[in-house]
Amino acid sequence: MKGRVALVTGGSGHLGAAICERLAGDGAHVVVHYHSNAESAEMVVDAITSQGGSATAWQADVTDPAEVDAMVKAVHDEHDKIDILVNNAGITRDTLFVRMTEADWDAVVDTNLKSAFLCSKAVVRNMLRARYGRIINVSSIGGFMGAPGQANYSASKAGMWGFTRSLAREVASRNVTANCVAPGYFGGPMTESIPQDLMETILKIIPMGRYGEPRELAATVAFLASEESSYITGQILVVDGGIMFY
Repeated sequence: MKGRVALVTGGSGHLGAAICERLAGDGAHVVVHYHSNAESAEMVVDAITSQGGSATAWQADVTDPAEVDAMVKAVHDEHDKIDILVNNAGITRDTLFVRMTEADWDAVVDTNLKSAFLCSKAVVRNMLRARYGRIINVSSIGGFMGAPGQANYSASKAGMWGFTRSLAREVASRNVTANCVAPGYFGGPMTESIPQDLMETILKIIPMGRYGEPRELAATVAFLASEESSYITGQILVVDGGIMFY
């Protein structure tokens, strides 16, 4: 990926940081997007640069079209391109459906799904002109399986699957690919909030018998962002230790 420029939304988060570090380790300059956690974003940048990589942090609300356009313009002004977009920004507002408010729904769908639309729209024209681009959307197995208390989250992640496949069909002729990764359960903040008894139940239905490690998801994203994935588009690659076929 030497010479490539990658924009990773939600790059200051647990999985986002691993993705940023892997892409930078493979030679890309990485723009580490964050919404509110500047300290975490700078830590990711420092981790990358301390290893000889290249990265910068950028703050934006990816649910706001004006802020997305400003971020993409700034990256283009500095680097003249964005080769790789990883739509990783995401939040949860878990609650049972009967208690879920419209604000809970909108916040999750806007952050998880609308942001992928806005960021992809902001970069895709230049990718088409350059006849090169990689768009990777980070979804979840929740988009397929659903989960109690996650009607908003599951809907947003399922929407990414359809969005990815439709976009892939439109841009394929210009050597731009769009793919989706659907993580299962990964260690870190994602699982720390799960009650211990539920964690034990989940582990029993993961055929590999463990939670994923962020580096494993990052490696999958890096493959889809690389030259080696040039004939793969419109795919949903599940990274879940086998739970989807349980």
